Amino acid sequence: MNAQLSNPQIEQELGKRLKVRRLDLNLTQAQAAEGSGLSRRTITAIENGKGSTLATLIALLRALQALDTLEGFLPDPGPSPLLLAKLQEKPRKYASKPRKTQTPSPWKWGDEK
Repeated sequence: MNAQLSNPQIEQELGKRLKVRRLDLNLTQAQAAEGSGLSRRTITAIENGKGSTLATLIALLRALQALDTLEGFLPDPGPSPLLLAKLQEKPRKYASKPRKTQTPSPWKWGDEK
């Protein structure tokens, strides 16, 4: 999609693509509505680029068997570099020795000998 398009133009383009997907599956708007749990009127509005919520889009993608397209849209970034570095650390082989605690000496003013 062209980054030059306005938000309403992008909504219309997405609506057209969703309609093509629905027709490729040979589904009526009523069947898509039933499969997604949305109303037929909502399906019509989305296909006409009249906007929707993210939850509505997910429900429609699920009904159109296209939910996996979100993976291409925003792929899982995987583990962070810090986590990868931590996973590559060598495991400990030995336990460390207990540390000796020093008992504090009584406090002095400093002018005493």
